[in-house]
Amino acid sequence: MIVKGCSSIDHLQQISIFQNLAPIQLRSLIPFSYVRQYQADEIVMGEGDYIPQQLHGLITGKLEIKKIADNGKETIIRLIPAGELFAAPAIFGNGISPATVICQVESQVLTIDRQALLQVISQAPEISLKILEVFNQRLQQLHNTIHGLISERAMVRLIKLIKYYRDRDGSQTVTEGELLNIKLPYYQIARSIGITYEECARLFKQLKEIVMYQRGGKIIVRDWQKLIAVAQSQTTDSE
Repeated sequence: MIVKGCSSIDHLQQISIFQNLAPIQLRSLIPFSYVRQYQADEIVMGEGDYIPQQLHGLITGKLEIKKIADNGKETIIRLIPAGELFAAPAIFGNGISPATVICQVESQVLTIDRQALLQVISQAPEISLKILEVFNQRLQQLHNTIHGLISERAMVRLIKLIKYYRDRDGSQTVTEGELLNIKLPYYQIARSIGITYEECARLFKQLKEIVMYQRGGKIIVRDWQKLIAVAQSQTTDSE
């Protein structure tokens, strides 16, 4: 990890909650915000670590948030794309990291001291609403994940995960169908929905007429209607 010093207005505007603020509103944050550079596979914070009272945002790169059970099994809680916030307990909780945050690729992380952030919020209250909206979405996603692990079949969880990342990160039309902008390797999918690598590969094999999986995690959906129909049929069968 390399501390690159204070941020700039350009760095701050890379974070989603600040994108609509005027430069004059952000200028007061610069002396209290810092940019840190991390390499791929470097740990930003470990589960159980104390984290200072700072807002954390990802300027560039991609982060993986995961928990490790006592038996060594890893579960990926979520992936954080550039522009998003993470480490909510640093602002709202007990200051203890509930999970490990690791860089999937070279990444830049922005931190802002809590008191400086509160000062800006007093001048632009809409920031607080944006922060609450982000973390409310995270809670909803966590609720859906727990519900899925308890009551849904693996195939349904897989299809919902594909749809979630399509909605969040977008997609593009290619000759074969709709290509997700994000790459999702088997191991990452398996750890996200609570199955083994081998079961993940088997599920994609069952969907091969509807979904194409290419080396490196490229996912192309040939027909969304058919894919959703598979999820609905699996849900009906389990009732």
